Amino acid sequence: MKNPKAIVFDLDGTLIHSAPDLHAAANAMLGTLGRSNLDLPTVISFIGNGVEVLVERTLNATGGFDADLKKASIEMFLTFYARDMVTLTHPYPGVVSALEAFQGADVPMGICTNKPTTPAREICDHFNLTRFFDVIEGAEQKQPKKPSPKPLFDCIAKLGVLPSEALYVGDSEIDFLTARNAGVPFRLFALGYLNAPLPELAETDRFAYWASHGISVV
Repeated sequence: MKNPKAIVFDLDGTLIHSAPDLHAAANAMLGTLGRSNLDLPTVISFIGNGVEVLVERTLNATGGFDADLKKASIEMFLTFYARDMVTLTHPYPGVVSALEAFQGADVPMGICTNKPTTPAREICDHFNLTRFFDVIEGAEQKQPKKPSPKPLFDCIAKLGVLPSEALYVGDSEIDFLTARNAGVPFRLFALGYLNAPLPELAETDRFAYWASHGISVV
């Protein structure tokens, strides 16, 4: 797919390396609960399905949970994360120049992420990335999350193109499944948080449209 009419990106692990701040918030939550810290690779393996699942996996790894503890822990995690969302986070090298090139070519762009909308927007604002995107579609509690195709469909519709005319760029198996469920062409960003193999990923899908702009893909 050489000339998509719109490009939608995942955020964490695709445009930004955010795992260190997510890791710090998870360990702050665990410390408050009197539990042991987790290392960064372990927390990275929990990223991709949204805050609720990240917290659930973190609690499971350190002693388990019930419904009340999960609810309190999600609120605690979000509080800690809101205090330090960009201390250790940064855009991947080459991302800004790639987005500038797409914007210069008049390609509409959006973000479809399982991160809640408010922190997604605040992080994009902090790194001056919001200027590139017509749509930032975040996840909310009790709403379908990726790999459901609905968030991606909603984002693409707001960009004013058909799913078959758009391209989705992500870093994980969740992103791949989301694109497949939506029938949207997909490209894999190689430097992110891929936690499972993608045996169904065609060889042609291993080369991103934006590779010529300095982004490493596989």
